[in-house]
Amino acid sequence: MPKHSRIVCRLLFCLTLLASEAVARGEDWPHWRGLGRNGNVNESSRWTEGTWPPDKPVWRTNVNSGGSGPIVVGNKLYTMGWDEDQDHVYCIDALHGRKIWEQSYRCPRYGRHSEGDKGLYAGPSSCPSYDSETGYLYTLSTDGDLNCWDTRNQGERVWSLNFYDAYEVKQRPKVGRRQLRDYGYTTAPLLHGEAVIAEVGDDEGNLMAFSKQTGERVWKSQSKDPAGHTGGIVPIVVDGLPCVAVLTIHHLLVVRLDAGHAGETIAEFPWETDFANNVATPTVLNNSVIITSEYNQYAIARIDITRAGARQIWKQPYASGVCAPVIHHGHIYWCWRGVYCLNFETGKPVWRGGKGFGDAATCIATTDGRLIIWGRRGDLALVETADHSPHEYKELARKEGILENDVWPHIVLSGGRLYCKDRDGNMLCFAL
Repeated sequence: MPKHSRIVCRLLFCLTLLASEAVARGEDWPHWRGLGRNGNVNESSRWTEGTWPPDKPVWRTNVNSGGSGPIVVGNKLYTMGWDEDQDHVYCIDALHGRKIWEQSYRCPRYGRHSEGDKGLYAGPSSCPSYDSETGYLYTLSTDGDLNCWDTRNQGERVWSLNFYDAYEVKQRPKVGRRQLRDYGYTTAPLLHGEAVIAEVGDDEGNLMAFSKQTGERVWKSQSKDPAGHTGGIVPIVVDGLPCVAVLTIHHLLVVRLDAGHAGETIAEFPWETDFANNVATPTVLNNSVIITSEYNQYAIARIDITRAGARQIWKQPYASGVCAPVIHHGHIYWCWRGVYCLNFETGKPVWRGGKGFGDAATCIATTDGRLIIWGRRGDLALVETADHSPHEYKELARKEGILENDVWPHIVLSGGRLYCKDRDGNMLCFAL
């Protein structure tokens, strides 16, 4: 073969390898609810490519107790767990399940003001957040430890602060007609510009922003609501202004992020739930926010946000207790003891179905119009969205009892691999 032909062949071979690696890697899942923070992924369910899911996982491991969901960046998975009075932060080879590094620090099993339901959870609940510019990983413990770790240096700790120690945060107040509940810190931090934003819930401010590099406080919100119990803070753009939305213990709160106005309240909408169990994360589409809670609310509502404030567009008597809704192609989906599909514009039900999913559940929507649902104590299901089944619930596949305990941690799809975890820290990976 002529020399120039060999060179061309080598170049083509290298390009093929790079393309294959990009396809295999897929989309990163760097923080709570995926790249867009909304449960939608730019990946196929691969339903038509063989057995779904495969009969056997490619690996399994245990990362100790906690409801903290995993995140995936490149071929590395990051997650948290609790054991013997310590939180552990893990970096794991996402392809093979091998532990790359581990860091730990002293932390109680529950937040220091925790109250109620200790048989249902333990250890960290908040999902880590990854900064691609610096390689820093940010984690929040149930006891209010906000830590910054350098993933490019074996997870060495860069800085740390504790909200209870720094701000003397009080126990959450009783709301509603039932008993007081306080699950410690659950809400994943959000990265914006040079800051990491956390829901502190202090009488100095519900939200606070800290320097990503040093941990020094940059701003605090006007709202002084106690913290809610949702999974994450959500970005939203309101009339061209960058903002974030969070469900506090009292309100849907929307706060500005633009320079000179960071922390200012742009809108509030009253929303309280018995036990302070406003657990399902708000979901955003354009300037609309979908919020839902069970208990005394037992409702789901669409709230539109403008500079003039918050306006309820509709409210329907359907609810999610834990699973954050997913908005996909004009419909809203979630799993709470069954799978729901509502029309986004009107809130009217389209269909409902599925049995035996229980309270613990998360779901994601894929580019081929399917829902991947992770529920109960390890039930994995694939369900058609209204793209393919506009009038009725249609379940394509289900695999039951994959793990052993409640699956509070969010399911993750990245690079054609499903990462499934339960609250005991049992975790496995399926290659679709």
